[in-house]
Amino acid sequence: MSSDSLAEFRRQKDEFFKHDPHSPLTREQKQKFTGLSYFPENPTLRLEVEVEPFDTQETIEMQTTTGDVQVYRRYGRFHFQVEGQEAALTIYSNEYGYFLPFVDSLANQETYPAGRYLEPEPLPNGKFLVDFNLAYNPYCAYNEHWSCPLTPFENRLKVPIRAGEKMPNPEWAPHF
Repeated sequence: MSSDSLAEFRRQKDEFFKHDPHSPLTREQKQKFTGLSYFPENPTLRLEVEVEPFDTQETIEMQTTTGDVQVYRRYGRFHFQVEGQEAALTIYSNEYGYFLPFVDSLANQETYPAGRYLEPEPLPNGKFLVDFNLAYNPYCAYNEHWSCPLTPFENRLKVPIRAGEKMPNPEWAPHF
């Protein structure tokens, strides 16, 4: 995604949050909403990765913020580097596609404490596109009535991911 495309994507997302009836924000939050906070675009965190599928793609249940459970398959794992440090994440899948929840070392400081999400894209060459510039907060970061999967322990990173959405503004997301 080019810088112009990313800027347009973010502008459209702000419009959705502010005006769309399907926005996760309440009417009161929409009145105070000033836009989502983002890290500057980071081209080094737009990755084409080789994912090593697990031999046994076991089904797991992820707890959600409201105490429910969502079912996923542990699809595979990939390795990458961030600021010279090694890291690895597991990709999950279900009937809707691929899912990558993660918590980075900036959680509870600059990023949402429960983690952020991505939907990795399979590429024709057998690799996956993992663009952390598109990392987003789950809707429960904005409104506690949403039910969001909690990031599994295996996807808690000790490295910072300075890309994508930052922690919501407490002026319009008051449960922070």
